[in-house]
Amino acid sequence: MNDEAAISERGTAGEVFRVFLKLGLTSFGGPIAHLGYFRTEFVERRRWFDDVSFADLVALCQFLPGPASSQVGFAIGLRRAGTWGAIAAFVAFTLPSAALMVAFAYGASLFAGPWGGGVIDGLKIVAVAIVAQAVWGMARTLTPDRPRAGIAVVALAIALLFTGSGGQVAAILVGAIGGVLLCRGEPAGEGTLIAFPVRTGVGITALVVFVGALIALPVVAASTGNGTASLVDAFYRAGALVFGGGHVVLPLLETGVVQPGWVSESQFLAGYGVAQAMPGPLFTFAGYLGALSSTGPGGVIGAVVALIAVFLPGMLLLVGVLPFWNTLRRRQWAGGLMRGASAAVVGILAAALYMPLFTSSVVDRASFTLAVVCFVLLTSFRLPPWLVVLVGAGGGVVITAMAA
Repeated sequence: MNDEAAISERGTAGEVFRVFLKLGLTSFGGPIAHLGYFRTEFVERRRWFDDVSFADLVALCQFLPGPASSQVGFAIGLRRAGTWGAIAAFVAFTLPSAALMVAFAYGASLFAGPWGGGVIDGLKIVAVAIVAQAVWGMARTLTPDRPRAGIAVVALAIALLFTGSGGQVAAILVGAIGGVLLCRGEPAGEGTLIAFPVRTGVGITALVVFVGALIALPVVAASTGNGTASLVDAFYRAGALVFGGGHVVLPLLETGVVQPGWVSESQFLAGYGVAQAMPGPLFTFAGYLGALSSTGPGGVIGAVVALIAVFLPGMLLLVGVLPFWNTLRRRQWAGGLMRGASAAVVGILAAALYMPLFTSSVVDRASFTLAVVCFVLLTSFRLPPWLVVLVGAGGGVVITAMAA
């Protein structure tokens, strides 16, 4: 199909909403799996894109911080039906899992007894296995040589020695600088990114808003002491610094909501375990945290605030970069910067695997055994995450019963 003809075809926001709602209900397996679902739907079935155009869009969204699959979906909706199409794609893809996570937050009190405590313990152990799988897979892809492996180790050390968001930001910056110095490779090809209805002025405005909010929100939160402002700041910062996929948001959100005491560590890890069983973007974990947070409005309103704050920076960056991507992608330093930052992400996620996940969830031989079983089910048997979540929850109940 001729790409210029494809560009000229326009759809409606309603059409986009219906397609993405189906994907939001059925897209299990995390960001990489989501991109596979998108290719099947929009390249093979509907032919809204050809393979080259779709691959170029994926490359752009993987270049940027933020939830890559949600950014790709947002861009697909933008190209198909303009601004309202982008909004429709985002809402439809996000709504099912967000609603389920908020429902789990409201039902968390049902897990107060011994049986419920076993389920929660099992979910925390599942989170260890899933993050270990993510670290293993990302390490093989993002640290294939000595320079990037070294960057990952340095980032791990920084993240463990300097806890909090400052250490994580420093690790990413060190990784980016190391990438520019040590990982410079060939620039991207000369292919042309498909056209998007974003003017240069709109892109510049989006970038200014992105940077301005990143600078202003901590100042506003600190000076006013307002709970909602603090909530927005924490989730916006987490969404702005996520390189490398949905799992990387874990240490950033843990720093933002657990360390200040807004959500307990047990609630955090249980929710993260449940999030693995949900379709759609992993970032909807933010809705669960916003609903439970003791800071801010809490409940449904708190969930909506957290969801908007965590997704907004990635979408602002996408809109901001779209008009300039053709030029930026050909710069040799840009590839090195992203290779170094991505390697640093592996180190940050490995640090989170150790603390808080492993140190707080794997407390005896039985829990270690269950964690290994879940990891093997994910990596060797390749069971879907939602099924491993059920195995982990059941295993937690069995461990609790054996200890009674």
